[in-house]
Amino acid sequence: MDHRIAQSLSRFGTISLDGLNAKAAMLERLDNKYIVPADRLLPAFDCFGELFDVLEISGKRAFTYATDYFDDPEARGYYDHHQGRRKRCKVRIRNYVDAGFSYLEVKLKDVRDATVKKRLKLDRPARSLCAESLAFIDACHAEIYGAPLGRQLMPVIGMQYERITLVAREGGERMTIDTRLAFRAANLEREAGPDMFILETKSARGNGIADKILRAEHLHPTNSCSKYCVGMAALGLVERHNRFLPAMRKLRLGEAVVLAQALPLHQAAA
Repeated sequence: MDHRIAQSLSRFGTISLDGLNAKAAMLERLDNKYIVPADRLLPAFDCFGELFDVLEISGKRAFTYATDYFDDPEARGYYDHHQGRRKRCKVRIRNYVDAGFSYLEVKLKDVRDATVKKRLKLDRPARSLCAESLAFIDACHAEIYGAPLGRQLMPVIGMQYERITLVAREGGERMTIDTRLAFRAANLEREAGPDMFILETKSARGNGIADKILRAEHLHPTNSCSKYCVGMAALGLVERHNRFLPAMRKLRLGEAVVLAQALPLHQAAA
């Protein structure tokens, strides 16, 4: 993590994981995403420190996430997003590397265009979908859209990053801040600029405290900033990606690196 951000973060109050879940789980929310370099983020951090606490677990305030995304052979999950369809479904297994547990996560959009995230805790870290997982995905899709997903899903890309989570002291708002992003498919990897951060504000109406602070610093949301879609485009796995070019440029994605062998991302990037 950028040392200036780490130093600023050391001055925040803290909140535990149980406290976060009780106060701001935000599984249904309106999101805004911002791509910001460290030097532009620092002034906003000074304001965040007065109004937000940082998630701290066992003395750590930044945590490694390793995520595997799943799509069908036609990449319909990707293209539904690329074409701006409201009815879309994103499926991933997220491994919380530091904590040693994993969740299957299904993200959908409701009639308000709000994000609905459903989660199933897995018995062990996983990188594939079992029968129980597939049934859970179909049930989540049917709950929102009236029919099961009904697609053959396969792993398409892996991703790793460090995440900081901030929780507003008043109200249920929270914010995630991701850095050191790396995307992997087969034996190919691309990394974002080390000083680049993706902020995702999560609030009931999509115009929370963090959004107001960022606007005051002349920082504005980046449209079409799905990390999954950016990764698919950056690794050359899709033919059309114009929608995600602004986010890709802001992230300063470097040249692709060919790895010696296809390892899980948290090992390949070590």
